[in-house]
Amino acid sequence: MIFKDLLNEDLASQIDSETAGLGIQDTLRTLSSRFQGEIAFSTSFGQEDQVIADMIFTPDLPILVFTLDTGRHFEETYKVMNQTLAKYNKKIKVCFPDKDQVEKLMTQKGPFSFYESVENRRECCHIRKVEPMQKILSQVSCWITGLRASQSDARRTLKRFSYDAANQVIKYNPLIEWSIDQVKDYLKLNHVPYNVLHDRGFLSIGCAPCTRAVAEGEDIRAGRWWWENNKSKECGLHQNDQE
Repeated sequence: MIFKDLLNEDLASQIDSETAGLGIQDTLRTLSSRFQGEIAFSTSFGQEDQVIADMIFTPDLPILVFTLDTGRHFEETYKVMNQTLAKYNKKIKVCFPDKDQVEKLMTQKGPFSFYESVENRRECCHIRKVEPMQKILSQVSCWITGLRASQSDARRTLKRFSYDAANQVIKYNPLIEWSIDQVKDYLKLNHVPYNVLHDRGFLSIGCAPCTRAVAEGEDIRAGRWWWENNKSKECGLHQNDQE
């Protein structure tokens, strides 16, 4: 049973201290025991998420792995999902946005309203990503993500463990200190499937209409919502670290 009122920043700090000497896989095993049936990992099938999925699926840890299907993904994203299902023979829970809200949005504003204003884009993100995520997180106590500190300036202050007050969960960022080279090396060494768009300059992959390849030297996140200024480039999944 979930006791949301027992989750707080002090508990996050306590768990951080208790697992300080453990590797990622041992930390995941410890968390899966502590939060039995109430721990989940959200994957968008990016490089970082594929690393964590391998660490969960290979030792068969009892952690719910889920993904948000916004209905606007690249074909390549579905392909790496299918490759992942085949490699590990494990289930990945697929969460869809509310049908009525999507129908209303598309009917009233059309398929590309998010290009017209930041408010419209946030509305689309909220319907397709934030609300489905909130439904899942309301059922768990611990949320595992693939965030890294070097992904953007806003994420450089990320902690390994923190309390996400908006979703009332303990948040674990296992790859916080990893470099992109470490991520790539892990994928290669362990023969983990990854999205081929990464090889074409797509360093951060979201919905197809909102993602482009980045030029050499550009910020990792420059390809996400590229028509907006940096201050507004978030969708609401990670309110304190700019998803």
